[in-house]
Amino acid sequence: MSASVLTPPPAALQRLHDETLDLDNLSAYNLYLTAGPAGLRVGVADVRRNKFVALEDYAAPDTATPLASQLQALAAEHELLGRTGWNRVRLAVQNRHFTLLPASLFRAGDEAAYLRLHHATDPQREQVLHYTHPGLEITNIFAAERALAEWFQAAYPEGRLLHHTSALLEGITHQNEQGGSRRIYLSISYQEVTLLAMRDKQPEFCNVFPFSTPEDLIYYTILVMQELQLNPDQDVVTVWGDLTHDSELFTILRKYIRNIRFGNRPYDLGYSYRLNDVFEYRYFELYALHLC
Repeated sequence: MSASVLTPPPAALQRLHDETLDLDNLSAYNLYLTAGPAGLRVGVADVRRNKFVALEDYAAPDTATPLASQLQALAAEHELLGRTGWNRVRLAVQNRHFTLLPASLFRAGDEAAYLRLHHATDPQREQVLHYTHPGLEITNIFAAERALAEWFQAAYPEGRLLHHTSALLEGITHQNEQGGSRRIYLSISYQEVTLLAMRDKQPEFCNVFPFSTPEDLIYYTILVMQELQLNPDQDVVTVWGDLTHDSELFTILRKYIRNIRFGNRPYDLGYSYRLNDVFEYRYFELYALHLC
């Protein structure tokens, strides 16, 4: 029996479509997906107008349901997901199983050996993949749920699977100032935070930390800032992700970091007016897939 029968489709939290989205002309659009512990996100960008015209957010039914099962269940009844004919398709997986390597040192075929230094992969359940950032001369090596990777590769043979840190890297590099000082950035998701430090459009630190309490979050943030000789009372920290201005997470960040601010959507892209009610610091990695 297929996963789409066994697994109920995830519940929709957001479903925003611009009326200009033409389902009969998918070649005019790019399809972007993210999959992680928080659930599934779907974005559609108009290629000619360089503009996002659809955004959907689906909650994970539970942490035990495999991402492949969630995607198959959603695709079985979704008007966009699973259809072919898109101009471009990108899927970013969110997990802590990745490593960044200078592109000059990367050798195709050795992905599993590189990642083994940081993560004990299970070949039966995981597939090790890579994505090279041309402008940064960095290769991101990561593990993805094998069933998810196989489903995606079968559904979209020309599509590209990435790690969420690649989308974050491209998005922040696009916004980071040339010749600027070192800055730290946080992307907060369900019980995980990605911390990235950039200077002069070059990454100096990138890691994903688990957290279960607000105190865990601030501990990792202050620890990384201290290691990088950044001052919580002076240096700016930019935050994206799944939190609100009045959330406990933001309250404790603001208590210990004086110059904390919410980030913007990726620059130089258009966004449908349908997305006006969505906080600009939400779904950054989904939008930034347009830059990958």
